[in-house]
Amino acid sequence: MAVEVIMPKFGLTMHDGTIQRFFKAPGDPVSQGEALYEVETEKVLQEVEAPASGVFALALFEEGATVDCGVAVAIIAEPDEDLSQVRARYGNGAARSAAPSSSAPAPAAAQSAASAESPAASSAGRRAVSPVARKLAAELGVNLDDVAGTGPGGRVTREDVERAARKPAPAPAAPAASAAAPSPRRTQAETRGPQTLPFRGMRRTIAERMHQSLRDSAQLTITTEADVTAATELRERLTREFDFTYTDLLIQAVSRALLRHPRMNARLEGDAIVIAPEVNVGLAVALEEGLIVPVVRDAARLGLREIAAQSRELGEKARAGKLRLEDVSGGTFTISNLGTYGVDAFTPILNPGETGILGVGRIVEKPAVYRGEITRRAMMTLSLTFDHRVIDGAPAAAFLRTVLEIFNYGER
Repeated sequence: MAVEVIMPKFGLTMHDGTIQRFFKAPGDPVSQGEALYEVETEKVLQEVEAPASGVFALALFEEGATVDCGVAVAIIAEPDEDLSQVRARYGNGAARSAAPSSSAPAPAAAQSAASAESPAASSAGRRAVSPVARKLAAELGVNLDDVAGTGPGGRVTREDVERAARKPAPAPAAPAASAAAPSPRRTQAETRGPQTLPFRGMRRTIAERMHQSLRDSAQLTITTEADVTAATELRERLTREFDFTYTDLLIQAVSRALLRHPRMNARLEGDAIVIAPEVNVGLAVALEEGLIVPVVRDAARLGLREIAAQSRELGEKARAGKLRLEDVSGGTFTISNLGTYGVDAFTPILNPGETGILGVGRIVEKPAVYRGEITRRAMMTLSLTFDHRVIDGAPAAAFLRTVLEIFNYGER
């Protein structure tokens, strides 16, 4: 009996997933638990395992298609099952995911039109182009004839299309003498028209989560400028032994402070405030296409050297697009550092379900009063956004003070 492979629901906020690639072709043997296809969801890639052993009969959607959770994506048949009957039962597989246009020509007319097509116009159809790249090219208005493929055998990939879309459009040819020249006051942007980008994937996920966060919580931000000279001196001493960043030092300070202020490590669930049993600190990482928050798990139990190693590994995986769902799930508090971009202070938005997020500004040397004298000190601004439904301003301020104490001097 054939088995349907459905689009799974990996998290509460997941409603659909985009098929990136199938690991099997029709007719290939499949073992239960083997990776069958890869899906993009929640800003990461996740492999979906085969629910049964047998033969990969057919894919019901093409690569690049976005499928609702719970909908069948592919069919696995039993080894001795007649594949032709299975395919007939489910239609033509991926072909049925593309609804035919009402204005499509009849087969004979289509064949005639195809034979009359110029080589340049039909070259994209004969070239090796991934389904994801072909769909993206149509959305961005990119001519596949002008795209150089960098995939195996010259295959055009999604990255090739995105690269081509970022290139400036060639200057328009000089108008004929009889044509009306555009006004010299018109800019190139006005001549070309507005650029349209698809609102999907990571960008859409971020937008939905941030809107949900602002809609469903009572967010308040408190800000303080602090003397962190002691932390800079500590880092200067310890980096002779091993490499770490100020963000690593903050992860350590925040995780220890959360043990002392557990209300900041909680979430509101219905009529109850649930304090998390572990301290899992998320670290916001900026990518070209958006923002992602990998999680340092059980951070309060880790030493600074271990935190530095984990955050470095997570950052590398994030930039390489190799994060898994477990790498970005289960966070209880988040740190967002914009100091490296020259930002002093900002208002971070809570990750949905979390009670606090710490915004970190740059460290700047400036005159400050220290022990009754004006001297040069290293100053940093921290912005703490918290859910006022779960915690009030005074205990939130106490948490922030504890973070700074541990950041500068360690635990006492």
